[in-house]
Amino acid sequence: MPEKTEKPTAETTATAAEDRPRRRQARGERRISQLLEAAATVFSTTGYTAASTNAIAREAGVSPGTLYQFFPNKEAIAIELGSRLMHEMRQSYDEVLTPIDPAVTPVEEVIAGTVDRFIAFNCRHPAFFALMHGPDIPGRIAEEHDALHATLVTRVETILAPFVPGAPAPAVTRTARMCVGIYMAGLELILAHEGAEREAYVQELKDVLLRYLRPLVGDVVK
Repeated sequence: MPEKTEKPTAETTATAAEDRPRRRQARGERRISQLLEAAATVFSTTGYTAASTNAIAREAGVSPGTLYQFFPNKEAIAIELGSRLMHEMRQSYDEVLTPIDPAVTPVEEVIAGTVDRFIAFNCRHPAFFALMHGPDIPGRIAEEHDALHATLVTRVETILAPFVPGAPAPAVTRTARMCVGIYMAGLELILAHEGAEREAYVQELKDVLLRYLRPLVGDVVK
């Protein structure tokens, strides 16, 4: 006699119904990640202005119609990608830009560790620089980047303060802004080169920052 097929119970039916949306959500997240990775490649190669949804879809290996199921236009893609990258950069701030004891950690080590961490991030995510510094980036990205920049300056002030005890707050802020400005100028040169030449520019950036800070921090420098 043929074996009897068990009928699904209400419990198993409900479980299956719950699993389907989760599987669809997981597939959707994978597709979004795929599209964002493709967008990062296109933005870093051509810049935001010249990029197109067709180019992003082609890089992702999907049809434009598939892309439009998740993002209505190029701006929406850029905003999502930019937000994720800025979130990761904020995490770097939290890990690297913490108060320093000058008696334990000399300013050379502070400069080297901070520069290395941020350069590594930008080399790993070249689309970050392309999105943050393009001529016509979406307004929302520009606003978030301005806030990120302000946070960076504030964190650098926190690091500098122990090295310049007694310095007026406006002077510390001014020094922090100069450090960030020097870093940003050096970053563009660094990203324009590769290999040994890139490493040479990284070292130049560290040397410039140290030469700028040395007379300001005085005897604290080891």
